[in-house]
Amino acid sequence: MPLSPDLLAILACPEDKGPLYNLEDEGVLYNPRLFRTYAVQDGIPVMLIDEATTVDAEEHERLMGLVEAGAIAPTFDAGT
Repeated sequence: MPLSPDLLAILACPEDKGPLYNLEDEGVLYNPRLFRTYAVQDGIPVMLIDEATTVDAEEHERLMGLVEAGAIAPTFDAGT
């Protein structure tokens, strides 16, 4: 189940408060600054730091490749 655009517009990493990438096909929200994924279960993002998964450099590169290939925008513009 896709996340609503209104929800995505306000979602931020609970630790660094920065934007995330919604990797819908992977079922995760990704924070590339912390190399951390947050699962999306049944259309609900699990935004608990203790339940996040830290990825290694190889997985980070793969996920960022998906972001670039899909032209996936961050959940919000950190400059605003």
